[in-house]
Amino acid sequence: MAKTKNFSTWAVSLTNFLDSGSIVAGASGLTLWTSYLKLNSVQVGWLGALSANAFGAAIGALIGGHLSDKYGRKIIYTYDMLVYMLGTLLIAFSVNFPMLLLGFLINGIAVGAGVPASWTYISESSGGNNRAKNMGISQFVWSLGPVVIFIAGTLISPLGVMGNRILFGILTFIAFVAWNLQRKLPESKEWVEQKKIEKETGEKTHPYKDLFSNMVSVKSVLFLVGVYMFWNLVAGAMGFFMPYVYETAGGLSNMQANLLQAVLWGFTALSGYFGFAKFGDKWNHRIFFFVGAAMALISWVVLAYIGMGWPALITFVTLWGISAGIGAQAWYSLWSTELFPTKYRAGAQGFMFFAVRGSAGIWSIIFPSILTGMGFKAAGTLMIIFLLVSLVIGTIWTPHTRGKSLDEITRERYGKDIETNTKKERVKKYVNQTGKNHAY
Repeated sequence: MAKTKNFSTWAVSLTNFLDSGSIVAGASGLTLWTSYLKLNSVQVGWLGALSANAFGAAIGALIGGHLSDKYGRKIIYTYDMLVYMLGTLLIAFSVNFPMLLLGFLINGIAVGAGVPASWTYISESSGGNNRAKNMGISQFVWSLGPVVIFIAGTLISPLGVMGNRILFGILTFIAFVAWNLQRKLPESKEWVEQKKIEKETGEKTHPYKDLFSNMVSVKSVLFLVGVYMFWNLVAGAMGFFMPYVYETAGGLSNMQANLLQAVLWGFTALSGYFGFAKFGDKWNHRIFFFVGAAMALISWVVLAYIGMGWPALITFVTLWGISAGIGAQAWYSLWSTELFPTKYRAGAQGFMFFAVRGSAGIWSIIFPSILTGMGFKAAGTLMIIFLLVSLVIGTIWTPHTRGKSLDEITRERYGKDIETNTKKERVKKYVNQTGKNHAY
């Protein structure tokens, strides 16, 4: 049984690999596509805005989260990777800007649809004492995407645009492998039991109506969006534009920029696995979160105010790389699956991911203009402010969920404020009200 759950964690985590992989594949080739298609700064901004890094993923998350709660987590794994492959193939064979933009959009929608389902599935398949471990594994695989793609991008950078086409071809193949693995996974037992209870009781659920009609859920949404959105404004810009920044503001070559990012993501992968996955179920969450958030903040202070000399670049890559593995995204992926009931767990994530990646889309349109018009220091100062906001929100309102099952967390947080505290209690309530004996 443990081996089956471990397999499902790794199989589902391929969605995260393909999420980050598609972002950095686009980022590593941005200057190449700009030169090949003679793109202006507005077109560059739209590529970032409609990609897996922003609006594309935002739209997909809103759709995927709702479908996952209504029809099951498995429906996403049956069809999502097919959409992803359509997007990557469009990019790989692009000959003009509209074709490239459409490929980025379709790819982004597929990424967004898969993320809420994958994080929900992993969390619902975990116990109270290994949930952070399994979410940490998913973040480790997410970090491997950029490592693999940036190293591959470095090796084939002499091929120019053709090299970037090859990268998206590689992602298409990996997506095909992921599709074959994921479509064979069983449905989440938590979801199956939830739907059984709804059928027994006649309860009608609507993920977004139920989500926003409960103040506990609303507060959870505000907290999680606050922690993740402000961090992601920085990470999102970095994920798509950082090689572009290294090359334009730092004077690095495309190969140097890609290699630097590969090192950064290598640190992220290592800290995600040997940090978050190993100790997320054991260490104090508030202190753990603060350490990662503080390292991220310091890294940008160094880059923005010391400059892009190699000592500063190495310091930045080390600090940010480690912080990203134990920072806001890892905690968000864990907390966002813990703080909501099963009936709208994926839908809540879909809405929040929509808000977070949507804000990143707006920032992606604005960021290139700030970078070229006001300079890197001004852009870096805004990054520092965003990271400080995330740090403060996450540290003050850290939830106490360590070592608890999802049902325990739901019961403690919602109590009698929600109609359904636990699955068995819902059946008992129905039996008491109707006198009908439905076996659980």
